[in-house]
Amino acid sequence: MKSRYKVSLAAVLLGGGIVAGSLMNNSVNGASSSGQPGTADDPVVTKSYVDQKIAQAIKGGAPASNTSSKTTSSTTPTTPTTNTTSNTTASGASGAGKTFTPEQTEALKVVDVKPGQKLIAKAGSEFILRNGYAVVYSMDASGAIDITSGTEIVHNQAVEKNHLLSFPREGRGIQVKEGQKFGLVVMVRGGYTVQ
Repeated sequence: MKSRYKVSLAAVLLGGGIVAGSLMNNSVNGASSSGQPGTADDPVVTKSYVDQKIAQAIKGGAPASNTSSKTTSSTTPTTPTTNTTSNTTASGASGAGKTFTPEQTEALKVVDVKPGQKLIAKAGSEFILRNGYAVVYSMDASGAIDITSGTEIVHNQAVEKNHLLSFPREGRGIQVKEGQKFGLVVMVRGGYTVQ
């Protein structure tokens, strides 16, 4: 009799577990979302919508109103650009005097620097020396920050290849190391001037 009792009890417990489990499963499925996919409560998002929102976030936010203010702000730095170019041309450097502002160069840009030229950074610009031998150029005691190694590089100190350099102030930059006959290839993010 004990074996019948055990078998009946096991069957009742197993059946009760199955019924309780299926009831709990239905309530858990309904707890995650109140509606069907594609409704206002649970919208279906297309790839083009996600791509559009990512592009807006990269460009800086709101679509129409900020674009006009960005245009206004990017025309403001154009005036110093013209002045810098005329000053450089007045100093007698031919072909030099290229000036770019951060609004014009949001992405990395490859710049060639010939011997005798200087690549001068605007405040907050970043350089990566890809090819050639360069030294830091600075009018004061400070120079550039080598973010890769976590050190400061002062005037006339060598720059290592493939290191990210940050220029916190305007008027500092890099130039071809003295005695080198080949130029530099530099990746630049931010504003710069070739003199």
